[in-house]
Parts: sequence; structure tokens; C-alpha cells
Amino acid sequence: MNKDADILNPELSPQLILRAFSRALELARAHEGATAPNPPVGCLLLDPYGRELASGAHRRAGLPHAEAEAIAQTHAAGLADKVHTVVVTLEPCNHHGRTPPCAEAILATGARQVWIACRDPNPQVKGGGAERLRAAGLRVNFLSELDHPSAHFVLAEAERLIAPFAKRVRMGLPFITIKQAISSLGSMVPAVGQKTFTSIASLELAHRLRRRADAILTGSGTVLADDPLFTVRLIPDHPDKHRMLVLLDRRRRIPELYMDAARQRGFSVHLADDVHEALQTIGAAKGMEVLVEAGPTVTTHMLSAGLWDEHLLIEQAANADGTDRVTVRCQPAPQSYSQGKERDVLGHH
Repeated sequence: MNKDADILNPELSPQLILRAFSRALELARAHEGATAPNPPVGCLLLDPYGRELASGAHRRAGLPHAEAEAIAQTHAAGLADKVHTVVVTLEPCNHHGRTPPCAEAILATGARQVWIACRDPNPQVKGGGAERLRAAGLRVNFLSELDHPSAHFVLAEAERLIAPFAKRVRMGLPFITIKQAISSLGSMVPAVGQKTFTSIASLELAHRLRRRADAILTGSGTVLADDPLFTVRLIPDHPDKHRMLVLLDRRRRIPELYMDAARQRGFSVHLADDVHEALQTIGAAKGMEVLVEAGPTVTTHMLSAGLWDEHLLIEQAANADGTDRVTVRCQPAPQSYSQGKERDVLGHH
């Protein structure tokens, strides 16, 4: 490790650390939906003056973790001994899996301190990376300790990023996102002959939700009425991504022709008699997030029964300027969120 770095290093400002976390989160989000059963993670490596030396992200299971990807860049460039600060969205691993421990990779650089957004929520992991790094003499800090008025907002983003992973490793079940669109007439059903009533911006948002989902859950009524594709079309999808399509069809009304066509589109198709069976099926396949795109019956049932983690509501032309209002509410809200507060994800107020 580079002991001179502490002498050269003026204490990195909270603003600089926060910017580094925001950048790391941006890197991680680019692969949200591609990493199951692992979480999306981003990492930045800084020199003693806070300048970025390298960055990395976990792209998919079996590929290097975010820290390892960034550290490999510094080794290739001969800069590993220049690393002073590691900023990472999730606690570095300290166990051997499909890849070596990231804590040991960090110790093979000149790093003197590590900033971590979230602790590893996996109860099966023995011996945390933070403890290993502290034991080796590094200064380890958590984002919750950062003295900056916006730190809790960035922490909330980091917590949401790993929420599907946290639920899967703790409960064996997927994180449930329900997308619900309401027309200006108060209906979830488009007019006859139409597929949708929302704006292009809302449609792009819906496709971003599909992109990050490991499974789509819908009911037989929606399939029979709309013949939906459920594919990601308005934005680029993750290469080689294979999603589950779970169909609630107790009476087996969905034609085999529809399911065959869905398989041709790359889906793994599963039938379920009820929501609980559907969620168990997704959890058993290690899916981390399921997007519910269903009609009024299934949507209302899941919301009223509390079978959701995030509810995204699109209200057609509900703003004064005629644009759609899109709000998100979470249950239970992460500690960093204001209790009961909804946020408009399209930026309308």
C-alpha cells in the first residue's frame, strides 16, 4: 500500500465522495436487470486527490465484480499503487464464489480507504468485506456517515438498486414492481382498437421497467384481450437476456399458440394457478425482480393484498401542462426515504 498517499491526500470533500457515489450508481444501473442472481454494483477508484483512475461495474453473473473490473484496469495501466480511495455501491465480497474475493483484490492495490454505500444483505455470507478491509488497516466508511445534506438521497438510490437482491437472499422471493396506468377517464382499459393511452415518455419508462425485470407477471384476461408481446422495444435490451413470462391462468384459457410465440421471443413461459405460486416459481429460478403488467383484476388484488414492493402509477395527462403524471411509492419505504412520500419519476410536480 502507498503510505505516502495519506501525506499527499487532503481529506477528500463530502461533495467529491458524493459525486463518486453518483457516478458508481450510474455505472451499476446500466446493467440493472442483467446480473441475476447477483446484484448490480458500480465502483470508482480515486487517486489521493480524488481524481478518477478507473471505474467498473458488474455486468452479469460469472463476469468480474465491479471492484475487480476497475482494479484490473489499474493493474493493466500500472496505476494500482496510485489507488487511494475505493468508492463502491455494495460492500465488497470476502468469499470465494464464481469469482475471487474483491476485498483481497482491493488489498493488492495502494488503497488507503474505502467508501461503501450499502452493506451486503446476504445472510449466507460469512465474514464481511468491510471487516476484512478494516483488519488490514484500511479506513472503511459508509455512505450513511457522510456529512452532506444530499447523502441520504443517494443512499436511498443505492438501497433501491440492491432491493431486489436483498429480498431474494433474505426471503427467496422476487421484488414485486406493479405498473399501473390510468386513463384520463379513470380506466385501466384502453379504448376499443387501441393498445395504450399513455405518452411516449411513459411508454419508454415502461420499457425501462421491462429491461430491468427478470420476469413479467400477467393474467389470462390481459393475454386474451390484448395479445401482448411484453418485449423491450423502445430502448436497447440486455444482450442475451432471457426473461420468465409467468401467466396466471387457473382455467388454462391461454392458447398454446400464444405461449409458443412467447418462447420464440425468448421467454421462459410458466403457468400458475395463483399469485403465490407465481412468486414461488420466480424465486426458485433466482429471479430478483418481477414486473406486474396486468389488468384491473390482478392489479387491484395484488395492491389490496399487499403483494407488492413498488407501485408505479401512470396517470394520463394528469398534469396542468397535459403531460402524464408518473409517481412511485414503495412498501415498506427504505429508511432513507421520507415515509409516505411519493416521487414523480418523470420530474413533474
